[in-house]
Amino acid sequence: MGIIRKLMAMASLAMMPVIASCAEGGGALFGGGDSVVIVVTGEGEHRFRVELADDDEERRIGLMYREHMDADTGMLFDFGEPQAVSMWMKNTLIPLDMAFIKADGEIHRIAAMTTPRSLESIASGAPVTAVLEVNGGVFAALGIEAGDRVRHPIFQDN
Repeated sequence: MGIIRKLMAMASLAMMPVIASCAEGGGALFGGGDSVVIVVTGEGEHRFRVELADDDEERRIGLMYREHMDADTGMLFDFGEPQAVSMWMKNTLIPLDMAFIKADGEIHRIAAMTTPRSLESIASGAPVTAVLEVNGGVFAALGIEAGDRVRHPIFQDN
């Protein structure tokens, strides 16, 4: 076997864990657990590609340690049942906007431009079933505000 073939074979074997992780929805590569969220405002619709955090471990890690996120991406935290929730920015390196969303898809409140690495609790202020996190400043730039509607299969009125 030539040296080039040996190097290619070794590279293929080295990539197997990465490929398996992506196929199982692991990692932060916007792979299998991704979906689209549509936010409906008075001015129109805004689409975001989101990672869905729908179990305790995914919700615990959230967007920690990310150094960059594309403008049209984010994370949707699905809590299943309406409840008061609190978020924080521990180990989160970029500022985020957080939309606290009721079971019917209505945005209850927005926490804008949250402080990276802060341990301050950011409360929903009412029972919600989800939180949408995007880059800090995106909601203001798009005119997204409390009272707007979010479309995604996890909400009752979608």
